[in-house]
Amino acid sequence: MRVAKAWRVAMAALCALMLSAGPFARAAEAPAHVERELGAARLAGQGVFTYFGLSIYTAELWVGPKGYRPAAKDAAPYLLDLRYAREIDGRRIAEASAAQMEKIGAGSAAQRAAWREKMLAIFPDVKEGSRLSGLFLPGEGVRFYRDGKPLATVADPAFAQAFFDIWLDAATSAPKLREALLRDAAPKS
Repeated sequence: MRVAKAWRVAMAALCALMLSAGPFARAAEAPAHVERELGAARLAGQGVFTYFGLSIYTAELWVGPKGYRPAAKDAAPYLLDLRYAREIDGRRIAEASAAQMEKIGAGSAAQRAAWREKMLAIFPDVKEGSRLSGLFLPGEGVRFYRDGKPLATVADPAFAQAFFDIWLDAATSAPKLREALLRDAAPKS
């Protein structure tokens, strides 16, 4: 009996620790730039992207009151925040993003080439703890942030959709991360 009670207490403590400090822990409040852009923002979901077992970044999807619906991707603004776990060259981030856009079939070859050039010009080198965020602006494009400060705005709705589809489209190469990001993204009644 004593062993069973000790086991239950240990499991309860482990669950509490995982919920408060684990990779899927919910933030107490939205970062300032998220609140500024989305108003009453809420964390829809988060997950960790790994590559060959190495953590690359933690991704968080923030939505406003209208949420996010895969069937109506451009219905409301939302923000994807990536917190990097390691140092990565900005050129490598741009190249990987362009490759993912091609994998999901976004845009034409000419569009993807132009988008690649835009990303090469925008994306900075990152280090452990750096944050890059993208704000989806329906019908307008995307605004990028580095550590909560404006980085660049791209006024191209097709580019914006292709960029966010890297994570949110059903054809993503990271379906488990997509599922984690969309966990609570639906509009609240």
